[in-house]
Amino acid sequence: VQLQASGGGLVQAGGSLSLSCTASGKIFSIGVMGWYRQAPGKQRELVASVATGGIITSADYAKGRLTISRDNAKNAVYLQMSKLKPEDTAVYYCNAESVWEPDSMFREYWGQGTLVTVSS
Repeated sequence: VQLQASGGGLVQAGGSLSLSCTASGKIFSIGVMGWYRQAPGKQRELVASVATGGIITSADYAKGRLTISRDNAKNAVYLQMSKLKPEDTAVYYCNAESVWEPDSMFREYWGQGTLVTVSS
């Protein structure tokens, strides 16, 4: 199973950017898909996650600006980011938890990370 993220880049403060991530491989289902970020010198932190049934968990700083969505049929998760701030600059990682695979095991996977830079 691999997670492929795309959509990072450079944007001015106040602008918008969209991230996409698709899981590929032999997958029966994915329990939770989400986005994390890691700024220079800081720990990786949760941005938002969405469970199969649609329950969303978001960091306080994300609410109203960073919106997560998911397409279960495509094993994909998206992050629509608006009103971006310089402090949103980070490497964004997609994550898939409880990935149910043909060997009856549940595993967790991470994408390679995509850099988002917000200039002031």
